[in-house]
Order: sequence, then structure tokens, then C-alpha cells
Amino acid sequence: MGELTVEVLRSWARTALAELGRARVEIDELNVYPVPDGDTGTNLYLTWEAACDALPEGELTFAEAVQAFGRGALLGARGNSGVITSQLVRACGLRLAENLPRYQEVEPKSVLADPRMSEAVAFADALVYAADAAYGAVAQPVEGTMLTVARAAANAALAAANEGKTLAEVCLAAVACARQALMRTTDQLEVLRRAGVVDAGGAGLVVILGAMESVLSGRAPGESTGVPPRQAVQAGTPTADGSGDAGSAGDAAGAGRTAGPGEAGVGGAAGPGEAGSPGGTAYELGPEGPAYEVMYLLDAADEAIGEFRRKLDGLGDSVVVVGGDGLWNVHVHTDEVGQAIEEGIGIGRPYRIRVTHFADLAPHEPVPSRAVIAVAAGDGLAGLFSEAGAIVIPGGPGRRCSTGEILKAIERSKALEIVLLPNDKDSIAVAEAAATAARQDGVRVAVIPTRAQVQGLAAIAVHDPEQSFDDVVVHVSAAAGQTRHGAVTIAVKDAWTMAGTCRVGDALGVVDGDFALITDDLTAAAIGVTDRLLGGGGELMTIVTGQGADPALVDGVVRHVRRLRKDVDVMVYDGGQERYPLLIGVE
Repeated sequence: MGELTVEVLRSWARTALAELGRARVEIDELNVYPVPDGDTGTNLYLTWEAACDALPEGELTFAEAVQAFGRGALLGARGNSGVITSQLVRACGLRLAENLPRYQEVEPKSVLADPRMSEAVAFADALVYAADAAYGAVAQPVEGTMLTVARAAANAALAAANEGKTLAEVCLAAVACARQALMRTTDQLEVLRRAGVVDAGGAGLVVILGAMESVLSGRAPGESTGVPPRQAVQAGTPTADGSGDAGSAGDAAGAGRTAGPGEAGVGGAAGPGEAGSPGGTAYELGPEGPAYEVMYLLDAADEAIGEFRRKLDGLGDSVVVVGGDGLWNVHVHTDEVGQAIEEGIGIGRPYRIRVTHFADLAPHEPVPSRAVIAVAAGDGLAGLFSEAGAIVIPGGPGRRCSTGEILKAIERSKALEIVLLPNDKDSIAVAEAAATAARQDGVRVAVIPTRAQVQGLAAIAVHDPEQSFDDVVVHVSAAAGQTRHGAVTIAVKDAWTMAGTCRVGDALGVVDGDFALITDDLTAAAIGVTDRLLGGGGELMTIVTGQGADPALVDGVVRHVRRLRKDVDVMVYDGGQERYPLLIGVE
């Protein structure tokens, strides 16, 4: 592809999200300290997902698309790495929008606003501008971080563009140089050297740039994510300035320089201490640093941000303030939580305030990509769901679970994707409410409308963790929907039902949630339910026995089915549920 279009932006957004999802756990494992923004892979994924969600469908101009995407990243940024990434994305997009004109309805093809500037040079210029903006957003920028990787990529792109390379070739040069710069981060920060890792944020940035290169070149992403594991990095040979091997990517690309005579007139990205950037004192991310992470969005005038950033820098470290046009995302590690928020109040309106105490966090563990959460009506059912890999919440008739209980299970899972099986028609609305709340925290939740425990068992039986989330939702929903369900119980009071009036002690047969049979014999009710369920066909019958179920009842039903339908497999499980001696499902 030789042009930067809205379609390219959409494709890049989708590809990068998928690649960040694949690399998320690997990037998280590069973390050095158990702090919230130590979950770098997770934070980058959630930040990018927020940007993707903010990109509207339908016809957009290029300027509208990049503005929406950048704003989504800004509003959804998570952790230090996510905030910096949002600045890179926003600045790059806005710069491109300045060089590329708006789409016209009659002429969708983009034409450069400055005909002297090629598409490749415009892209390189945007990367340089974004790297400068990211350095400027950090109060105390440090080499050996994703800032270093961004600068190296930008300058490599600039050098390639000045040589007349195509857009795809410029992006390829940026990715190659970013990878080299990433490997050198181990030598640039002592804490990374001791841990034997590269910078996690830089690794995420390489994944994002690699996705763009895949889109522009038309090549599919590689099988490997390319994230170097712990202890796999090779320490470079320190040079006199401690920057790593001579002839490094930054040197080859002209790191930290401006364009020379005869070039495109676009300057190289500035590093710490250079034009447009603050000084380069390292900030402390370790356990001896500040006790709290403070993040919030801030409505404030642009001209007030410089002094605001300096004040925050005096309160702690890891200060990053990104945004523009009156909307800012603020991040700081500090012991002065109240003062950090008061500084925002002093210049505008802070909101979506999030404060995390580092000491409350457990040591870092890999975060699962997906979790299945199932509501179980008995101990035996809980065991079945648990053996299938689900997180189990007790619940059922008489003791249904609450929205809060489901939310706690979602939070405990720490997963980014949740498949939720309520397994009870009256719990579906509660599950939907919990899902809505979880989605506000960036968790992707699908509520499968399982109206019975046996539908939940059918759904989890086809769950494949290797499939994409969307495919899983389709398959488990289909499995649940194709499972007819029934039950038998004993009436505890006189009442009118769809099958007529029942008396205390009557045996009741339930089919697909409605009372369908009233008899004086539980076995007769169970056989009647199975006949109705099998009336529409079926290959597998699942029988779940409840508390105190008479073995003779189960044997009678099984013999009946095997006598009449030899082609139907019958599985019997001990569910331990109350009130219903038998739960029956037919697939």
C-alpha cells in the first residue's frame, strides 16, 4: 500500500489489537516490579482497545478518524505505558492530518497537502513529531524506555524517507531500528540488566509498529510475537557514553539530529536534554519509590499544563501528562495523593480519578487472556464446571447470586475476556448488569443467555481457549441454544400452572422453563419430560441428579430412554442441586 487512508488506519488498529493480545502475557512477564503499570502488556492492550472502540464505523475523513482514534486512546489510557502510547498515537495522527487533506466525497483518494512532501516523508515526519511530543509529556524522561524505542524508530523512518524509500520501506526501517533499540534497553537501565529483560513498554511499541508494517506491506504477522523473553537478551558492548554497541540503530538513523541540507526539512526526534525535552533524571519505579499511583483525566487550559507538570514532578516521579485542546490524561507515582489531585483542581476539573496503593498488590502473576465464569446450583455442578476450567459462583433457586458477586469473580479472574454463564433465566439480567459495569473497566464480557444448568454444561463443553473470543461466543451460544432443558420437582404449595392446578406433593415436570406436567408420581413426570424433550430429536441426554434423588428414579428414566431411543447417549452426573431431583438436557 502506498497511501495512508482511513482503511489503512482501521486495518492497522485491528491488526495491532490482535498482536497486542497475542503478546500481552509475554510483555507482562518482562515486568520488573509488581506495580499497576508493571502490567505493561495488559495496559497497552486495554489502551489500544479503547482507541479501537472509539473509531466510528461508516464514512470518515482521515482527520476525523485519527482524531477519534487518538481521543479514544487518551481517554482509555492505562498505566505509564498506556499514557505514553496515547500521546504517540494522538500526536502522530494529528501530524498526519495536517499533511494529508480531508477526504472528499467525490474523490476518496488522498493527496498530500504539500505536493513536495511524499507520503513516506509525511509518515516519517509524523513519527518524529510523535516521539518529540512523548518526550515532552514526561517530566523526567529516561533512556532505556519506550521513549528511546520511539525515537530510534522515528529517526530510522526519517533516514529511509530522505533516501527516497517507499512508505512500506520506511515503516520497515522504523520497525527494524525499533527492535535494535529495544534490545539495547537492557544495557541502558541497570534494573533491566539485573532482571535480564528488555523494556516492556518498548516491546509493546515494537508490536504496534510491526502491525503497521504488516498492513503496509501486505504480509501477515509472523507466528512469533517477537517479544524477547527474560534472560534471552544479549547485553551490548558499552561504548564511552554507555549507550551500547557502536553502530547502533540510533546512530545509523541519525538519532537526535536534524535533517541536513537537501533533505526533507524534517528534524530528527529530540532526546532527553535536547530541544523540546526536559532533562534526563531517572525516575524510580521500584518498591522503595512512592507508595501510590494516581491517574485522572483533566479538563484544563493548555497554557497551564507546563507549570502543572513541574508541580507534579515535585510531588513524585513517573510523571506523564498527555493530551491537548483542553483534555489531558495525568499519571504520577507519589506519596502526596491529595496534593496531586489538588494541583489538578487548581487549574481545571479532574475526573475519573484512580488511586492505587502499591503495597496492596500481590506479586505479579501472568494475567489470563480469558476466563469462563459459571453460576452453579450445587456442589456437584460446581465441580463439573470447575473441572472444565470455569470460575464458579454458587447460585440458583432460593440463593441467586448478586451483581456484586459476579463482579468480584470477574475482578479475581484478572482476565481481559470473560465468558459468563448465568445458567438460570432469572440470573441473566443480573449477569448483564455485572457485564456492563466490568466493560467500563475495559474488560470484554459476553453473557451467554444460558437459562438452565444443563445449557451451561453444554456451552462449556465446546469452549476452546485457542479460538478467538468472537468465535467462542458464537460456538458456546449455539451449543446452549441447541440444548433443550427440563426438570422434575415436587410442589410445595397449591398453585395454578400452565399445565393446570397442582396440589402440595404433586410431581411437576418442567420443559424449557414452563410447567408442562402434573402427576402423582415423580418417575412418571421425569419420563414425560424426557419424551417431550426427545420429541424434537437429539443425540445426547444429560441427567443431573439433585440432593436426595432416589437411584430408582434415575434408573427408571435411563432404562426408558435406552429402550425407546437406542441412538441416544445418556450421561448421568451428581449435581447436588436443591429442589430439583433431576435436571435433564437434550442436545
